[in-house]
Amino acid sequence: MARLIIPLIFGLFGTVVLIGLGTWQMQRLEWKETILADIEARILAAPADLPANPDMVDDRYLPVAVTGTMGDPAIRVLVSQKQIGAGYRIIRPMQVDGRRIMVDLGFLPIQSPTPPAAPEPVTVTGNLHWPDEVDSYTPEPDPAADIWFARDLPRLAAHLDTEPVLVVARQTTLPQTALTPLPVDTSGIPNDHLGYAVTWYGLALVWVVMTATLLWRMRKPAKG
Repeated sequence: MARLIIPLIFGLFGTVVLIGLGTWQMQRLEWKETILADIEARILAAPADLPANPDMVDDRYLPVAVTGTMGDPAIRVLVSQKQIGAGYRIIRPMQVDGRRIMVDLGFLPIQSPTPPAAPEPVTVTGNLHWPDEVDSYTPEPDPAADIWFARDLPRLAAHLDTEPVLVVARQTTLPQTALTPLPVDTSGIPNDHLGYAVTWYGLALVWVVMTATLLWRMRKPAKG
């Protein structure tokens, strides 16, 4: 029996470690769900006035309502929608109380022409956002095709001659067009902790089975 002790200890230790990692991921899942609920509540809160100097940390997801005049040009950012297909986010400059900011007006099907800027003042209710969409694989904008591949706020602001401030529309008073708002939500925030927990618990089960199989084989008397 003495020769079974080391494999048994090793098996128990590995099982405890793997279960502990799974439990830690479940705790992380609860923590992340609380954060996401807080973000959702912030996103859907009553809109406020546009801050004088929006901060990308303190004012991220801040709901705001702005009224002003749309300008040109319209930026088309290539996106894809489930069950719809490819299209563009339409981003325009907007003159608001002497300031020039950007507004993301939503999704335009790829076959639809870009609507012209509304001549009358428009109210946009939405959320401040600083999208993190640019990495080393992001293609450069294609001026010839009038296509951008990410909402790169500093470059967009330089191109449109605006502040690096973006309001993503939840609803607008624009005339009826093919545009559909794509409001800010938490769907783009990763929350993989449940999957990690299932993986660790699964490995713990496999570890138990492997340990039990090893001990069973070691206990069998040798033949002959």
